[in-house]
Amino acid sequence: MEKKCERPERAMEGEFVKMSVVYAGLDAIVTSFSLISSISAGHLSSVDVLVLGFANLVADGISMGFGDFVSTSTERDVAAKERSVTEWDVENRRRSQQEELVQRYQALGMTAADAAMVVSIFAKYPDILVDEKMAGRGIQSADQNNKPWKNGLVTFAAFLVFGCAPILAFIILIPFTDDDKMKFIGACVMSAVALALLGLAKAKIAGQNTAVSMGITLFNGAIAGLAAYAIGWTLRNLAGLQELVII
Repeated sequence: MEKKCERPERAMEGEFVKMSVVYAGLDAIVTSFSLISSISAGHLSSVDVLVLGFANLVADGISMGFGDFVSTSTERDVAAKERSVTEWDVENRRRSQQEELVQRYQALGMTAADAAMVVSIFAKYPDILVDEKMAGRGIQSADQNNKPWKNGLVTFAAFLVFGCAPILAFIILIPFTDDDKMKFIGACVMSAVALALLGLAKAKIAGQNTAVSMGITLFNGAIAGLAAYAIGWTLRNLAGLQELVII
């Protein structure tokens, strides 16, 4: 009897905006928590955490959002330029372009006859031929529905929202305790919860194993926070610094 394997989970459709949220959120939590760790290791006050934390969060969020905007714009412009070049090649060098496709399909395992037949069919449809040529170069056609400003805005918003998680612990615990160590522990808990939720979201979007995805995001945050804390502690206690300056 033929053994039936379980069908793999399919990734959620489309919207790489979802991945922008996960990417920005993960970076925001790790950045914010690492900053708090280094400040706490330097024994600075809750006020320092809030001032430096929010200032760095906004500055990094703007940088991330603008970077996403520039990256998406550049990628779309490159794809559009490449398509115009490929369209010219298909129109003016049809034979050589078809021969290249035949060779590509043969390299993928097609027989010469089958490859020639497939390409001859594609040759009737110039747009499909252009798409195939671009796919062979690893370039996707530019999506006109993809708005770079939207990606940048989503990245900025996600960075601010998720990056606030570690800092919120200090605000929430103000009425209950003046102990900065307790507030730092609260920040650790908030960061862990936020990272776990992001790992869960990433698993759902990409069709990955939930436990593995959550474990990786938590491990990433723990390593970054531990490294930042160790550096902050070292600068204060071994280098003899009285104040920890965050740039």
